[in-house]
Parts: sequence; structure tokens; C-alpha cells
Amino acid sequence: MTTAKTPVMAGLTEGVRAEATIDLAALRGNLDALRERIGGATVMAAVKADAYGHGALRCAREAVAAGVGWLGTATPEEALALRAGGVGPEQARILCWLWTPGGPWREALFADLDISISGEWALTELLAAVRATGIPARVHLKADTGLGRNGCQPHDWPELVAAARRAELDGLLTVVGVWSHFAAADEPGHPSIQAQLDAFRLALASAEAAGLRPEVRHLANSPAALLLPQSHFDMVRTGLAMYGLSPVPEVGSPSDFGLRPVMSLTARLALVKHVPGGHGVSYGHHYTTPGPTTLGLVPVGYGDGIPRHASGIGPVQVDGKWRTVAGRVAMDQFVVDLGGDTPPIGDEVLVFGSGDRGEPTAEDWGRACGTISYEIVTRIGSRVPRRYVGGLDEGLLG
Repeated sequence: MTTAKTPVMAGLTEGVRAEATIDLAALRGNLDALRERIGGATVMAAVKADAYGHGALRCAREAVAAGVGWLGTATPEEALALRAGGVGPEQARILCWLWTPGGPWREALFADLDISISGEWALTELLAAVRATGIPARVHLKADTGLGRNGCQPHDWPELVAAARRAELDGLLTVVGVWSHFAAADEPGHPSIQAQLDAFRLALASAEAAGLRPEVRHLANSPAALLLPQSHFDMVRTGLAMYGLSPVPEVGSPSDFGLRPVMSLTARLALVKHVPGGHGVSYGHHYTTPGPTTLGLVPVGYGDGIPRHASGIGPVQVDGKWRTVAGRVAMDQFVVDLGGDTPPIGDEVLVFGSGDRGEPTAEDWGRACGTISYEIVTRIGSRVPRRYVGGLDEGLLG
């Protein structure tokens, strides 16, 4: 039977089933903590993938209001959306780096974006757009120093550098940046770190020998920002750490680095009911109740970004106690065994947060699901509304 307790309204916005609260004051505090660590280097706030699930436009505007002058996106579409959302060229430079043939080169030039180039095919397409629009490009040349992902290989680098320099002399572009990305900055002492530092310095020397004078040289991501001061160069790209999660949990927790998680995910109990022992729970009955108990229904599922891998292991806090997902996570909901407790329907379920109230964190979820906290926060979908708290006056942005 369903319990007769009167439903209550929890700390969530009235009427919502679930909500991600984004603490913008924590985001600003994290930026301050990172600035202290990187000294004279400039901060680039990475807001790709909808700001790791936190909301790209709001987080970008908050970072800009807090004094950040560079934003980083993966795709040009992400960068163009920021411009369309009101982040103007006078407020922030925006770098986009994940290009494919036939991409929106002209739109990027009209939007005054910084454009990353990893190969001559991309340079050729960009220059065609420059000639068509009459707008010179701002270019960051990306070197593959060992990650083996995006970026120009060392044997092709001299040709790319020479071609970019010719275009620069022709007034078609300015090479404003040279950059790369670490493979294992989150593993202190990994041999690839020094190898990539050496390869990056060689790439810089080659570019400078060709006559290029980049405004910013950037290699460091969040773990390098925290652990590798020798990698900071002119600019550091802060991603996960800006959102208050530790990119090196084996080395230190967020608080160890002066960081505070920005996102908290909460839901509202949709149902609490008594069931007998031996009762199957969710698809496949991978969980059956060991005895008479109560079950609580949490109205979020993999359609909202809760990992299906959390089936049987994902931690939540209900009524002040940690509970574990009972049985399979479904598309829209999951169940927890409340062990006979009967919290009110509508009571708050803390899925993850800062841990200040004893609730699980995104790192706890990552460990439980065999993944990383990056994935946990980034996958929270658009069906979960974001509530922003602690923001600066929007008027600061004009």
C-alpha cells in the first residue's frame, strides 16, 4: 500500500520533479582559486558540451562578468551559439577547435571567433572563406604533441607553419596562438608529460623560426593547471576544475585545491510504498526485496542522464540516509529500497552535490559507475531544468 503521509515541498523549485542547481558564486570562487595557482597566465574558461552540463551561456556570461576574457568551445556551433546569446566580441574571445570539412567558416569569421587549425585541409577551407568574406582570420595552430587525437603531426608541422605564415604575410590571417593538449596530465609522473612538454617547445620554436609570433601559447588543461606549473605558458584552459570537481581525485579532493562543486542534482520522491519480501524491482527483477520493506520512486532515469550503469550501485541520499539504486535504472525513473522508512512523498532526494550535507558527490557516482565525474555532470540532460543561484548582476554584461 502507499503511505498516507502528507506530501511536502522540498528545497526544489515548486512543481518540478527534478532540478540541477548551478551555484554561480562557487564557479567564480573556483576561477579565483585557479587564478591563484596559475600566476601570470591567462584563464580560458572551457564551456564546451553545454559547460560540462552546467549551461554554456549562463556559465560563459558569469565567467565573463568575473573577468575572464577567453572562452573555449569544441565545435564552431557551440561558439556561434554563445555569440547569438549575447557574448559579444568586446566581452570575450571564443576559440573553437573541432572542425570538419564544409564547416561554418564564413559564419565563424562574421562572428569574430578564434579558429583552431590542425591541418592544411582546414587552412585551405578557411582561406577560401577569408577571400569570400574579406575578413582576416585569427588562427591558433594546434600541434599533436603526443595525444594522437586532434592536432598536426610533427612531420607535417613545418609545412602547416609555412603555409600559415605565407597567408599571414598576405594579410589573410594572423596566427594568434599555438597550442596542444596533454594525454596524461592527470597522472603525475607519467612519461608522456615531459615528452609532450618537449614536443610543444619544439613546435613553438619551429613556428617562431618561420616568423610567427603567437599572442598565446597554451598547453595546460585543468589537471595541468593544478599540478604542472611548467606547462602554464601564456594561457591555461580550465574545464572541470572551473566547475569545482577534481580532475585528479587520486591526488586531492576539490576542497584540497580550494574548489567547490557547482552542480547539485536533486529530485522529488514520486511514490513511497510498502512491499512484501521477495518482490521484484524494475526491469528484469535484478533486485528482489530481502524482506518486507518500503520502496521509493525517484523520477529521473537514463533519459535525464542518470547512467544505466548505476543500476544496483548508484548512491543517493533520502531522508538523511544514503540509499542505493535498487534494480535497473529505467529511462525515466529508478527505485531505492528505503528499508522500511516512510519519508513523505515529495521529499527531497539528493542525487549528488557538494557533499556538504553528507550527500553523494559526482565523484562518488563516477567511482560507483566505473567512469569519471566529467561524464556524470556532462550527461545530465535538457529534460532536467537548471536553476541558477549566486550570479552576478546581468547588467554587468550590458
